[in-house]
Amino acid sequence: MIELRTHSAISEIGRDAWNGQADSETPPFLRYEFLHALEETGAVHPEHGWAPMHMALYRGDQLIGVAPAYVKGNSQGEFVFDHGIADFAQHRLGVAYYPKLILASPFTPATGARLLCADPSDRPELTRAIAAGAAKVVESFELSGAHVLFSSREEADALAAAGMAQRVGVQFHWQNQGYARFDEFLSKMSSKRRHQLKRERRALGEQGTRLEIRTGRELDAALVDHVFDCYRSTVERYYWGRQYLSRDFFHAIVAAMPDSVLCVIARDTASNRPVAAAFNLVGERALFGRYWGAIDDRDCLHFNVCYYAGIEECIRRGLSRFEPGAGGEHKRARGFEPVRTYSSHWFLDQRLSSVAIDFFKREAEAIDDSLQDHVPVVRKD
Repeated sequence: MIELRTHSAISEIGRDAWNGQADSETPPFLRYEFLHALEETGAVHPEHGWAPMHMALYRGDQLIGVAPAYVKGNSQGEFVFDHGIADFAQHRLGVAYYPKLILASPFTPATGARLLCADPSDRPELTRAIAAGAAKVVESFELSGAHVLFSSREEADALAAAGMAQRVGVQFHWQNQGYARFDEFLSKMSSKRRHQLKRERRALGEQGTRLEIRTGRELDAALVDHVFDCYRSTVERYYWGRQYLSRDFFHAIVAAMPDSVLCVIARDTASNRPVAAAFNLVGERALFGRYWGAIDDRDCLHFNVCYYAGIEECIRRGLSRFEPGAGGEHKRARGFEPVRTYSSHWFLDQRLSSVAIDFFKREAEAIDDSLQDHVPVVRKD
């Protein structure tokens, strides 16, 4: 018999117990250190609309699976946009949409199974248990529904079989085709795009900018502060920006999981002054672009710091893919291909469930049409 227990802080489960359910495929943003840092530095807090309710599955006294879960009082920091559904629920049906339950890594639109379990043979049963348990939590706490965000395709299909509605989205990922060097990657592109990328990469030197790659172990306190300042400057630049993270969070992550941190630092060549940075997380097989910012505005700086440096590092390390974050049709011209992302949803109100499922179906059909129209970039000369 499997028992579900919920926890209002990840520390109640503990680092060794949580990470003991991880494996080589577990992305860094689902490890204890990352989730704990979010709670300890206040990024995740009920006052910000994030109340931890982590799920732990037990067989007797043995922990056999965990999943990060939160009761949300808003839809900020999720990147699976449901504001239209929330408006329909509240204004057309008279149903309160918040609070709701989500199983996700906060502020992280990156893919991977949300259920961690040490024994792969347990995964099918535990996935069904998580789906059933989430529904029970929704009913017990009078929430509007449960949502599993950015799960793997396999997990999303299993959750669909367990009764959750599947929603499809699109991101742009770079796939490593076994490249030995960056020029080999470029050779697969059309002549026009190859020349565009070469021009954008040359812009660095022409503007007196150089890049350096640093792991968390190679970041001193001043550089961590620079990374945060860049992140904050970009958030403040745009009206839709939200500063979810604090300076303390960046320092905590670098200290707690230095081997999972990979930063690209841009410096002014003449003065050696840092002018931009990208904060990435690296797993066993993938690189995940997370936060970027610049103190100076320089042509093509974003493309080089956020994309090309990451691609080069993936090739050097033999990583299979690079997920640079949500959105960005402009990524396609720079070697990133559209891929489907998946989330799973269960609504307590059956009227809302019916409307949402119909919307998800029409949305998926539109995405299918869009992807069918996409022609992969190939070399033409």
